[in-house]
Amino acid sequence: MSRIKAGILLSNQQFEGADMVSALEEQIVMLRLLRDRGWDSYFASQHYLNEGGNQGLQMVPFLARLAAEAGDMTMGLGLLLAPLHNPVYTAETIATLDVISRGNLIFGVGLGYRTSEFEAFGVRKGQRVQRFEECLTIAKRLWIEDKVSYESDTCSLKDAHLSLKCVQKPHPPIWFAAKHPNAIRRAAQLGDCLYHSPKATLATHKERLAIYKDELQKLGKPLPRENPCRIEIYCAKDRATAMALAGPYITEKYKAYAQWESDKAMPEHERINKSFEDLVQDRFVIGSPDDCWNQLQPYIKELGVTHFVFRTNFLGMPLSNALASMRLMSEELLPALHKATPTPLHQISAV
Repeated sequence: MSRIKAGILLSNQQFEGADMVSALEEQIVMLRLLRDRGWDSYFASQHYLNEGGNQGLQMVPFLARLAAEAGDMTMGLGLLLAPLHNPVYTAETIATLDVISRGNLIFGVGLGYRTSEFEAFGVRKGQRVQRFEECLTIAKRLWIEDKVSYESDTCSLKDAHLSLKCVQKPHPPIWFAAKHPNAIRRAAQLGDCLYHSPKATLATHKERLAIYKDELQKLGKPLPRENPCRIEIYCAKDRATAMALAGPYITEKYKAYAQWESDKAMPEHERINKSFEDLVQDRFVIGSPDDCWNQLQPYIKELGVTHFVFRTNFLGMPLSNALASMRLMSEELLPALHKATPTPLHQISAV
């Protein structure tokens, strides 16, 4: 069993009106710290037409800029909103990022949920599953096959040849974000692993993993090598300090999520339009290094997580707050994670 990997999501989301040039420099400072302290990966996320008075850099050029500072760290898309993008754009963009990262890329995909994004790209919500499947299926064919012919309302190819191929063969690993049972089964059919969401509780993660494993078995496919999970985290000298330093910023971020219709994509008992104190319970990892380590244990032992993607810098958070958490995590949590062994997926019991 290989060691647990750990990465950081660098979202560079700021309140509207913030100096984004300075904000980008701050993200680069964070990445350099992660690189020099031995972190495994860095990720960015994607949305369009941000609401709730915030702004963010677009994921693909942001990741490409960070790559220049990242050394041997793995680059991760977390996530590309596949239904909004043409399959040829997706195939060439992912191949380009795989080259930029020297074959060290993770391709995370999601279905999306915001009406404003679908409307902006001319995608009816009823088409999103079809568009999602088409995007991935055709991109895979373009990476693998010499010539591809395909016809639909959104993409017309006749003996199309993609000369730019991925460094990784046949393509970078595809991490699937999925919440609904049908989406989880789709992850088993089209992806390489299930990417657990930070918005769900551990009990829900376990239910989703059971659906995923069952579908893999039906398909005759092996269990994945990776079992990744994104976690909202803040580490300080004690829990009270961590709550005080992170609470206001996580609260603002989750208010924005609620405004972005994220609650509509969640089961009723998992809705996130709650107070910070209620959201923290069995969902976020907050406290001293010992507190954080203890809160991560169920993810390692009961869920079998092999790759954590942490977010510890939140909407509007000062650089000093984010760096303080990153330094403590680098000194106390990262070495322990690298020594830990997750429970193998075949030993994780069904819910």
